[in-house]
Amino acid sequence: MPPTLFLDEPPREVASWLERRRALGQDRRDEVWEGVYHVVPAAHFRHGDVQAQLVALLGSRAARAGLRAVGEVNIGTSRNDFRVPDIAVVRGRDHDLYLPTAAIVVEVVSPGDESYQKFGFYFDHGIEEVLIVDPQRRTVEWYARGIDAFARTGRSALLDVDEPTLHGEIDWPPT
Repeated sequence: MPPTLFLDEPPREVASWLERRRALGQDRRDEVWEGVYHVVPAAHFRHGDVQAQLVALLGSRAARAGLRAVGEVNIGTSRNDFRVPDIAVVRGRDHDLYLPTAAIVVEVVSPGDESYQKFGFYFDHGIEEVLIVDPQRRTVEWYARGIDAFARTGRSALLDVDEPTLHGEIDWPPT
């Protein structure tokens, strides 16, 4: 089924379904892109497996750099426009529900997801580095902030790690 966009308030049935998702905690990954609600389903097991490993692998490096690796957070400034990376590396611990920025965001790719479409938003919000990890393809891609967009660098200047090293540390799940 193709994506659906309601130009006005969603029908009662859809609004009720979204409220049920919220009540059950199934909306943790849902995002709002310039007022458009994106329903994001729970990820495949291999996504969660790699995500958990990355929190550990990046967490120790972040701590050495005076940063903190955390799980899913809301990057943005309001409930009408935010994204939810799988991991964020942040400065400090005193944050609100919506973080205006992060040092690094990590997106673990799931089939059909919108990880790469978030780059412009992340750039506009001052993110310094983006890490894209694809468990199915077993790839690690590191991007750093350039003049007007993110550019593939192959390494993190903030965490002092390169793609081949991180790739070798991940215990890749079967595809």
